[in-house]
Amino acid sequence: MNYAIIGLGKIGTAIAQAFARQGIEVAVAGRRPLDVLAAKIGPSLVAQRIEDAVKADVVILAVPFGTHQDIGRTAGSWEGKIVIDATNAYDVPPEELGGLPSTAAVAKAFPGAKLVKAFNHLPAGVLAQGPTPPQGGRRVVFVAGDDDAASASVAKLVDRLGFAPIELGKIGEGGLLIQARGRTWAHLIFQDLVKFE
Repeated sequence: MNYAIIGLGKIGTAIAQAFARQGIEVAVAGRRPLDVLAAKIGPSLVAQRIEDAVKADVVILAVPFGTHQDIGRTAGSWEGKIVIDATNAYDVPPEELGGLPSTAAVAKAFPGAKLVKAFNHLPAGVLAQGPTPPQGGRRVVFVAGDDDAASASVAKLVDRLGFAPIELGKIGEGGLLIQARGRTWAHLIFQDLVKFE
């Protein structure tokens, strides 16, 4: 399975650093050339054009919420791919989402893909601190998706990156705990939780 991160803003960079710490190869792409930034983060990052990065099996969407449709249009087909939605729709009116959780609204731009919400609930600075906080244990990353196999696959990736995955179930059920809507943040957003084995 191969991976790509679209967007190397603060969240995308924090996720890329997690890949680099584990030496896992990941393509990175954005609206500007990322060769220098990718090289600075680590040798396992491969800078690509967005059109090439979206060919990965698993695409991590770490772009501003309003640009997700542009990314959706760059792939010839999203069929069978996993798209990890790390966006937040804060300040997006619920009417623009059609009354749906933000990830369900994002899914419309990626027909055929299996959307999984993850990596969005922690502030970028906290996520960038890595999976092991000073008090020990492993920092929690929540995972929610409507396809059980895709959610399990993302949970395995979260674990491989060193974090503790906590699956919340379907996007419209437990996943609502990590969805921003309008001018409100869901209950688990910003919660820096740690799991002790």
